[in-house]
Amino acid sequence: MKVNNNSADFCDAVVIGAGVAGLYQLHRLRELGLNVRGIEAASGVGGTWYWNRYPGARYDSQAEIYQYWFSKELYEEWKPSERFPSQPESERWLNYVADKLDLRKDIQFNTRIDAAHWDEATGRWKIRTSQNDQIDAQFLIACTGMLSAPLEEVFEGQSSFKGKICHTSRWPKEDVGIKGKRVAVIGTGATGIQVIQTIAPEVGALKVFVRTPQYTLPMRNPKYSEEEWGAWTKQFDYLKERVRNTFAGFDYDFEGRSWYKDTPEQRQRTLEALYNDGSLALWLSSYPEMFTDELVSEEVSEFVRGKMRERLNHDPDLCDLLIPADYGFGIRRVPLDTGYLETYLRPNVQTINCQKTPISRIVPEGVQTEDGKVHEVDVIILATGFDAGSGALTRIDIRGKEGRALKEEWSQEIRTAMGLQVHGYPNLFTTGAPLAPSAALCNMTTCLQQQVGWIADIIQFARDQHKSVVEPTKEFQDAWVEHHDQVTNQTLFPRVDGWYMGTNVPGKPRRLLSYCGGVNDYNRRCAELAEKKYPGFAFA
Repeated sequence: MKVNNNSADFCDAVVIGAGVAGLYQLHRLRELGLNVRGIEAASGVGGTWYWNRYPGARYDSQAEIYQYWFSKELYEEWKPSERFPSQPESERWLNYVADKLDLRKDIQFNTRIDAAHWDEATGRWKIRTSQNDQIDAQFLIACTGMLSAPLEEVFEGQSSFKGKICHTSRWPKEDVGIKGKRVAVIGTGATGIQVIQTIAPEVGALKVFVRTPQYTLPMRNPKYSEEEWGAWTKQFDYLKERVRNTFAGFDYDFEGRSWYKDTPEQRQRTLEALYNDGSLALWLSSYPEMFTDELVSEEVSEFVRGKMRERLNHDPDLCDLLIPADYGFGIRRVPLDTGYLETYLRPNVQTINCQKTPISRIVPEGVQTEDGKVHEVDVIILATGFDAGSGALTRIDIRGKEGRALKEEWSQEIRTAMGLQVHGYPNLFTTGAPLAPSAALCNMTTCLQQQVGWIADIIQFARDQHKSVVEPTKEFQDAWVEHHDQVTNQTLFPRVDGWYMGTNVPGKPRRLLSYCGGVNDYNRRCAELAEKKYPGFAFA
């Protein structure tokens, strides 16, 4: 798509991002008859599944629910090869969707939004891209992703390293060349786990720098035949409704189960069955008290620790380093793995305890720790995480009414109106932003589609009312933030540092990024707003 660089190009809406949310948002707004332009930094569609092409990348929502629900035809025609498809297949799936819906013609690739300023005189957004395009749009919809702003420049001296250094979310398309090499992996979150278990058999020596141990569950990932997928397509209507009405947007839920109503024998059977399912069911459908009750949290955590000890052959040093002891299961992101813990039993894998000897800097030869030791390697893989939820937006110069800057406001306190809009920034809509379940605690396709649909509906409502500007009131936003914090403070989440609370980024305000009241509760609240004609939102 070519944009006129000499004068502002006018359109009804600009959608930032061409991932799961961006593609669907573009489709929905086009259906409303709007002139829409998609802006995408990558050379192709896919969002997360374009950028995260590191070894072992795959999602941990089952293929049958990591889906678009607006088209049964899309669901039936695309046939996943396994329960948890890998990155290449996921990228192909989103390319299939883009082609099927003929979306590419309205997407400008290899382009970033550098700035977006609200023009109070015209009631429109003035947008500047990295290609120096000037775009004038009524609506700006940020489908920028919740984990899309990587923390790349983490250590002093990175540029001095004479080998190759890669961040997992900016993994090059060409072969990195790790076979037989000495490789360091820094970070053992969900991404680091996938990388470590995948590359260990092919590298010469693998050094894993471990700071924060993670609870992890073994993935069960059977292949799907066409016949098996056909059985899932028959459940399309059921699954479509089911995922919208569960706590985390999956097809499994807590089902009213209570720890204190079950006998010890019933609890054990429940935990064993959900553990053996090989999905996130143990986390998101066992006992909800694990999020609020320290006693239950410790009991469930010890169950998982026991499973992890078995997988580590009860090696005392590995168990001390790799099994969490100071926070509960499910209070941080829970990864699924395929032989991750067993990887540490390999002779070519070495661990470095970064709690005892933190990394001090990167030197030309490798990674130097605070004890002065230099760990010489040929390749450094940074699985160092993201500025989650807010980072993709604060890296754009977004300015609202009276020149207020979103980056500056969010550097003091992160506030949104249900993660859908921000007071003071009219006609700016967001998906995957802070204070909504989509920021972390949700099967992403469930939550992103719900937000996309809500945004399309309120825009259509405004147009039907002959209004051109939509903005949440300060009172509505304040009430949502207060409710969000009240729900958060009833849980154990605030007691643990990490990216859920924003503490992995120095100086970032501390607040749970994701609404933890449940996807079902959030969806109900959004539906009620629409039914009541959007109280708390000002139209002009």
